[in-house]
Amino acid sequence: MLDHPVASRETWLEARRALLAEEKALTRARDALAEKRRALPWVKVDKDYVFQAPDGPLSLSDLFRGKRQLIVYHFMFGADWEAGCTGCSFLSDHVDAVIPHLEQKDVAYVAVSRAPIGRIEAFRRRMGWSFRWVSAADTDFNQDFSASFTPEQMAGAPATYNFAPIQPPIEELPGVSVFIRGDDGQIFHSYSQYARGGEDLLAAYRLLDMTPLGRQEAPDQGLGAWVKLHDLYETKAPYETKAPHETTAGACPPCAAE
Repeated sequence: MLDHPVASRETWLEARRALLAEEKALTRARDALAEKRRALPWVKVDKDYVFQAPDGPLSLSDLFRGKRQLIVYHFMFGADWEAGCTGCSFLSDHVDAVIPHLEQKDVAYVAVSRAPIGRIEAFRRRMGWSFRWVSAADTDFNQDFSASFTPEQMAGAPATYNFAPIQPPIEELPGVSVFIRGDDGQIFHSYSQYARGGEDLLAAYRLLDMTPLGRQEAPDQGLGAWVKLHDLYETKAPYETKAPHETTAGACPPCAAE
């Protein structure tokens, strides 16, 4: 038997109503925080970036695909990695279904990595994703937005991640950057988030947080240490039809830092 308190329905309702008051307070606080996020000043993007896509080179403006707003996910996939990051893949499993809804709100979504576009495309097909994913291998875009690190930074030169100094544990780390484009074509950077900020995109965690056993993650193992690429789980979900692959992803660092 699980060691947990058991109560009458009346006692449960009393405790649940008390928790609901806290949940409502959190919802209101989240709404207020989102308003402050939207009120942040913008920064002009004056540098020209050229990304590689399956259909040829693209500018940062091209990534908007006619929309006014752009969400960029900095997907950890280094230039010489054999596969993408497991944690970034976990997050990306949540993306395809929401893209039509984002587009209705004038938002484009793209993942950006430093791996060559051929390797990106092969991994994207393996995972069964359809979202747009481009290579920043020929630009310093990911470095400029604090998601990739130079050999000098890996050796101890100053580096910043999550808006604080860091000694990078690995040359790629996850993040999200958001941009808006004016009627004159000028692009502005409006927002970025890193580390556990990405949890906001993980519906699987929101669902697990509602269950009695929760995430079942050991504090000393790091966030998402249990996660695998979805075609590498030993027990397949009933809807799983793809054959398992032998290739495993490169090791990812724990993203448990606040």
